[in-house]
Amino acid sequence: MKNLRQGIRDFRTFLDGVVLEMKKTSWPGRQELLESTVVVIVSVLLLSFYVGVADKILRTLLRWILPSG
Repeated sequence: MKNLRQGIRDFRTFLDGVVLEMKKTSWPGRQELLESTVVVIVSVLLLSFYVGVADKILRTLLRWILPSG
């Protein structure tokens, strides 16, 4: 029972620390959040396009080098 009480006390101390740190956090404004989201979406689209093109090229090269049959 003593360990349980100590565990609960430690967890409460941890949560108090989390709340304190969250109050110190600087949260982005709506405009900054929107701009960051657009940057992430565009980056993901560009990277996926690049990977798709590279995959297509490499697949074609491998079929040319190692013909099936």
